[in-house]
Amino acid sequence: MAAETKAAADRERRDIVSGEVMEEEALIRFVAGPDGLVTPDLARKLPGRGLWVAADRASVEAAAKKNLFSRAAKAKLAPPGDLATQVEILLKRRLLAGLGLARKAGELTSGFEKVSQAITSQKTAWLIEASDGAHDGRRKLWAMARKQPRVPGLIGVFTAAELGLALGLENVIHTAFLAGRAAERWAQDVHRLSGFCPLLPESWREEP
Repeated sequence: MAAETKAAADRERRDIVSGEVMEEEALIRFVAGPDGLVTPDLARKLPGRGLWVAADRASVEAAAKKNLFSRAAKAKLAPPGDLATQVEILLKRRLLAGLGLARKAGELTSGFEKVSQAITSQKTAWLIEASDGAHDGRRKLWAMARKQPRVPGLIGVFTAAELGLALGLENVIHTAFLAGRAAERWAQDVHRLSGFCPLLPESWREEP
């Protein structure tokens, strides 16, 4: 039990903005580069002392504006003004890279019919829809998904071209991330991204 408690504590960090102790998955790690520039470390692997900020735009903007990084590091650091936007872009790239790896591992399926089968067989953890895809197919798949005992997540932040490039396919509109550990790990970055931008286009909310 003591080992489990220590392991849990090792996964907790203090947000330099609020002072709250949180799970690593709910935070963004930053490090100071050799030039004193504050750099996002989404994979949590860069050398140096980690400076942790809650995974949302307001917190990162506050940390940059007030330069709380310098106070936390006890050193003169220079956070860029667009740091929150940098994090959003990097998270999106990380998610797309994760989709590419998942396809190679057979943990992803694309196309209306294949996604339909994945949903009805209750194998879908996430339904990934192209933001610029026609609403008819998306509406049918989502209606199908909502009838399942475990409703999959829905994300629509990538265009068909972005999805196609990540997956090495053409005209990618509908994709299903199959349930499993890879989907669980991928979901951590999805939840972090939700603090920086909506996961669904505003226009989708107006659909019947």
